[in-house]
Amino acid sequence: MYGYRCECCEGTVHPRTVKREVFNHKNGFVILEDVTIGVCDTCGNRYYSADILHAVHAIATGAKAPERTEPIPVAHLESA
Repeated sequence: MYGYRCECCEGTVHPRTVKREVFNHKNGFVILEDVTIGVCDTCGNRYYSADILHAVHAIATGAKAPERTEPIPVAHLESA
């Protein structure tokens, strides 16, 4: 599945297991932990398998229950 050329540069996409990956779904944020994604060895662009994207959608829409939920801090910064 990996080893293909990056669509953004001339790099190669390799598998990498990341501790946390945050996804912005139209229904809110979903965080997956200890997930293997594709990462370009040159530019760092990230690639996700269909299985990962389906899991994010299922969690965001309530079709699959998350293991836990965490609050996300939100703040406004003053303009310069």
